[in-house]
Amino acid sequence: MSKEIIATADAPAAIGPYSQAIRSGDTVYLSGQIPLVPATMQLREGDMRAQVEQVFDNLAAVAVAAGGSLQDIVKLNIFLVDLGHFALVNEVMIERFGDHKPARAAIGVAALPRGAQVEMDGIMVVG
Repeated sequence: MSKEIIATADAPAAIGPYSQAIRSGDTVYLSGQIPLVPATMQLREGDMRAQVEQVFDNLAAVAVAAGGSLQDIVKLNIFLVDLGHFALVNEVMIERFGDHKPARAAIGVAALPRGAQVEMDGIMVVG
């Protein structure tokens, strides 16, 4: 099966040796996104809600570049430095996903790249 590298300037450039996403058949593997603003490659300023929204914006941009949308995500992984933000992530997720409820994991971690407080990756099915 062929593999296609997905890349878009509408999401942050990879900050390591990886792709924003890889498509294999109808499955797209979305790399982790932290709340970097694509134009500046700096963490989004503001409160935790702003950071969570930026992560969803970044995931959505990569999903679109791969021919899908957030509605095509079948598995979402959420990494939080402070699990106290779990309810806020749920609020923003409901706003972005509506009735679509992908399989999900929420994991507490000690630290994330660039001092981010939240990171998400996922698996999407398109086609």
